[in-house]
Amino acid sequence: MPEETPADRAARAVADSIAEARDRTAADASDPDIPVAATVVLLRDGAEGPEVLLLERPERGSFAGAWVFPGGKIEDADRVEAEEGSARRAAVRETREETGLEVDPGALVTLSRWDPPPGIALRIRTWFFVAEAPPGDLHLQPDEAVAAEWAQPAELLARHGRGELTLYPPTWVTLHGLTAHPDAASALSSARLAGSEHFETVARRGAEGPILLWQDDAEYGPDAAAAASRHRLEIGALPWRYTREG
Repeated sequence: MPEETPADRAARAVADSIAEARDRTAADASDPDIPVAATVVLLRDGAEGPEVLLLERPERGSFAGAWVFPGGKIEDADRVEAEEGSARRAAVRETREETGLEVDPGALVTLSRWDPPPGIALRIRTWFFVAEAPPGDLHLQPDEAVAAEWAQPAELLARHGRGELTLYPPTWVTLHGLTAHPDAASALSSARLAGSEHFETVARRGAEGPILLWQDDAEYGPDAAAAASRHRLEIGALPWRYTREG
């Protein structure tokens, strides 16, 4: 029997977590009992295209051993009236604490908001922001990150597909979207023009394992889009398969 890879372990954790998943209701997107977090996609231009910064989490906690963008939960000191504003403040603070990099709050472009599948045990609503990487050296906080790496999004996805590193679905989909851009400026410009996208996730079990669906998938729910449309991530086996069409 082949040895379980880090990516296998992450997929199994997601599969186990959706055992109690249910269909979404109108109240799920604003449930006040769900913790809120923020993360920052830092971009820079490398020799062969845009690169992003990922941190490797320690082998403990909710995302043990996963590679993630800098970020964390909103704290009381971050809170302002609007949730997005609180998330923006948290994103700046967490990035500084975890990496030593000082991000200008005004430089953050809101990329997406991810709502987890309702019914699962661990639910965190997360805002994703994108920004050009500020100058300065990395100074990692050992309790939060055991390693860091600048790499091209396509390279990270390929390594995940080979089982060499652990990614969670929002990180994977975000990296997938970045592969379309030839440089950091293109990615930032696209994010500004497109505006923030909300991913209100529903989990299903398919023939090969878990499938995550979003609003414009035909099987999302009773008010879903046209029958041929697809917006899903199949995570039952490596490499993961992302489909968005129709």
